[in-house]
Amino acid sequence: MNQNFKKYVIFWLSQSVSQLGSAMTSFALILWAYMQNGSAMIVSLMSFFNYVPYIIVSLFAGTFVDNHSKKKVMLISDSIAAVCSAIVFVLTIGSRLHIYHIYMVNFIIGFMNAFQGPASAVAVGKMVPREKLAQVSGMNSFSGNLISVMAPVLAASLFAFGGLKILLLIDLSSFVAAFLVLLFVIKIPEDKRDKAEQKSMFAGCAEGFRYLKINKAIFTIIITMALLNFFSRLTYENILPPMILARSGNDNIALGIVNAVMGIGGIAGGIIVATGKFSKNNAKMIYLSAMFSFLLGDVMMGVGRNVIFWSIAGLAASLPIPFINAGQNVILYRKVPEEIQGRVFAVRNAFQFSTIPMGILLGGFLADYVFEPVMMTENAVTSVLHILVGNGAGSGMAVMFLCTGLLGCLFSFVFYRQKEIQNLN
Repeated sequence: MNQNFKKYVIFWLSQSVSQLGSAMTSFALILWAYMQNGSAMIVSLMSFFNYVPYIIVSLFAGTFVDNHSKKKVMLISDSIAAVCSAIVFVLTIGSRLHIYHIYMVNFIIGFMNAFQGPASAVAVGKMVPREKLAQVSGMNSFSGNLISVMAPVLAASLFAFGGLKILLLIDLSSFVAAFLVLLFVIKIPEDKRDKAEQKSMFAGCAEGFRYLKINKAIFTIIITMALLNFFSRLTYENILPPMILARSGNDNIALGIVNAVMGIGGIAGGIIVATGKFSKNNAKMIYLSAMFSFLLGDVMMGVGRNVIFWSIAGLAASLPIPFINAGQNVILYRKVPEEIQGRVFAVRNAFQFSTIPMGILLGGFLADYVFEPVMMTENAVTSVLHILVGNGAGSGMAVMFLCTGLLGCLFSFVFYRQKEIQNLN
């Protein structure tokens, strides 16, 4: 095994442990906030305040990353995020924690993630041989989905046992372990650049935009990812829990089973990608996987009326995601020159994630004020929809899944047929 790749495996394991700690804390904060106020909108705003600074700052962070040590950027970003967790811990001990504190902390963490994200992405490209890039993407999908399965279960159990404080202590401990590994074990090759070669943050942002403007195929893929993020936040990662609870008589076990199966699907997809069992046509892999995920996952989730059907839909939706991520990552690392990867990845992040806050807020609004009320009425259209998805509470949200499934599949097909995408490989 390549020595750099061995180091990357150590880096991946340590970061995964830290990410698990952070994910458990995030879930525990959601439980705490909901217990304090009983408001779903407050929970949505927690995500909103995390994403908005990330999106805005990402436009300019890439140039900073390209001009500075990737390792130092990651160490500083992670340290500031850890300080935020420590502040929440102190406020919790003193019984002084309020919702607005969490909004502020999430805002700061989102700001720092705008630097940490592209720095980590560029570091991976420097540490990992090109022939291992797809496998690395599969490893990341595996760990990410494993965390998504484990974090809620562990966080809920520990929260019931020791409250928010114990989750924060675990989060801080996992940070220390990952910080020490990155500081003393991991070496990231750096390009030596003269100060005269360094770009200002605004100039670097413009350069990233210019690169994407010229390379239309890559820009088309990024726009595709932005749409996928929008649709996923509109339904799967936003209204899936209330829809299942509404249609199952508030059965928490049913919701837990569906979430677990979705995580298992992502893990399975990550393992397949990590072992190299995937198409060499990366553009085709992206778009066919997206069409499969939307058409089978979202549509089946909408027409499903029991936990077995919902679980099959969740598996169909989550299994292709690692293939989508792997295809995009391989194309970007192979096509984008190393010296500008930071600014291109940062602009990519700003584009791709700009649709997430819109999806989060719009999904809840459409469910509560448009689709659910409409499905309670009787007319020619709703009569047909009642045959497809049933009626009663949750049927409006089920129709939303039908819409995202059909539109997501259609958009994926249209983008795949673009000449730039067809010629990409």
